[in-house]
Formats: sequence, structure tokens, C-alpha cells
Amino acid sequence: MEVILIMCAGILISKIYFPIKWKRVNELLQLVCTLLLIFSMGVLLGSRDDFLTSLSELGAKSFLFFLLPSACSVVAVYPLTKLFLEKKSRKEED
Repeated sequence: MEVILIMCAGILISKIYFPIKWKRVNELLQLVCTLLLIFSMGVLLGSRDDFLTSLSELGAKSFLFFLLPSACSVVAVYPLTKLFLEKKSRKEED
């Protein structure tokens, strides 16, 4: 949870305090920080004694964390798209 709060604070700070001319530097800084975060998470997972035995469980959890939000997004967006795009296309035809 702390990681998400820190990332949100970084986005907010970059939106408020970084001038447009530093946009490229800001993008590179965000990329480096993200790569550092992924690396440190890998080191944390790799340092577990039971990492190889719990790998399948972690993979299943990761798959569910991918599948459930993706499926729910499709289920929510599809009817909304039909609803709003049909209204827009009917207005354009009239």
C-alpha cells in the first residue's frame, strides 16, 4: 500500500512542480524509479527460502489479479459502449 501512495505522491508532485521543459527528465526519472521498484520486488521475492515451492501459488494469484479486473472491465465497458455509441451514432444520422 505504501508503494502505491508513494507513486501517487510522485505523480502529483511531478504534475505540480515540474515545468514542461523538464518533461523528458521527469519521464526518465519515473522510468528509473519503476525499474528500481521491479528489481527490488524481484530481490525480495528471490530471497525467500520457499520461493520455488510457492512459485505456482504466486503465479496463480498473479493470474487472478490480471484476469478478474480485465474481465470485469470488459463486462462493464461493453454494455456502456453499446449504450453511448448507439446514442451518438443515432444523433449523427439525424
